[in-house]
Amino acid sequence: MYGIRNCDSVRKARKLLDEAKTDYNFHDYKKDGADEAALQEACETFGWDVVLNKRGTTWRKLDDDTKACVTDQASAIALMMKETSLIKRPLITGGKQLLLGFDAASWAGIIEKGEL
Repeated sequence: MYGIRNCDSVRKARKLLDEAKTDYNFHDYKKDGADEAALQEACETFGWDVVLNKRGTTWRKLDDDTKACVTDQASAIALMMKETSLIKRPLITGGKQLLLGFDAASWAGIIEKGEL
């Protein structure tokens, strides 16, 4: 699981996984940086415009020139590598299913079916 330790969505996801006794490794973007291969995979699966979180304060604080430079997957990944708070969280890779963002009901169903 990729995310930021103090993110509410990540905390909820980790709690759900812990309660379900589901093993996972946690990669903290703030301490460990972003994983370019994981971002590439997420962008190819969900679309770069979904992986790039434009709803958060980090995006809103960017200057207009920086925002305007994000025009494709490569430029979005480059920016997310520099500003890890721009990555939608949590991101789970390496299992049977790639997950982005947290939805308790769907995650519980995926865990219950053993599809994580």
